[in-house]
Amino acid sequence: MKKIFLLIIMSCFNFLVTFAQSDNGVEMATGLRSSGKIYVVVIVLLIIFIGFIIYLFTIDRRIGKLEKKDKNIQ
Repeated sequence: MKKIFLLIIMSCFNFLVTFAQSDNGVEMATGLRSSGKIYVVVIVLLIIFIGFIIYLFTIDRRIGKLEKKDKNIQ
């Protein structure tokens, strides 16, 4: 019963939030798009994301090596 009540409350809140948003676009994004700078922002975000993914894969590989080394010692 508690979960259903919480679900109803959250649905009503979500419904109200969608009406609170305005229909006019974000002025900063329009300005960046018209001057072509939005592509610079997208490229920088992609570089950061790719760097983060590479960093996670290298950490995973190092942890795998340490786990394998630990199994060999035991």
